[in-house]
Amino acid sequence: MVRVPLTAEELERGQRLGELLRATRGDRSMVTVALDAGISVETLRKIETGRIATPAFFTIAAVARVLGLSLDEVADSLTPSVTGGMAAS
Repeated sequence: MVRVPLTAEELERGQRLGELLRATRGDRSMVTVALDAGISVETLRKIETGRIATPAFFTIAAVARVLGLSLDEVADSLTPSVTGGMAAS
């Protein structure tokens, strides 16, 4: 199976997701957050750095739960507003 290359928009959204998770994690250890979410530290690192631009829904749901983020907050931060900028959170 050939994987279709990601679009520039998908890559940018992956970067914004990583920034959101990294900022929300703050001083918390990446190891602790990953373990609490049930994912590997390397997976969390790749998401936070944008190397996994389109992570699985349940992976993001688990990390968001650990960080105290609602999925609505995650979606709002990644959805462009009508004016072309990012939606206010």
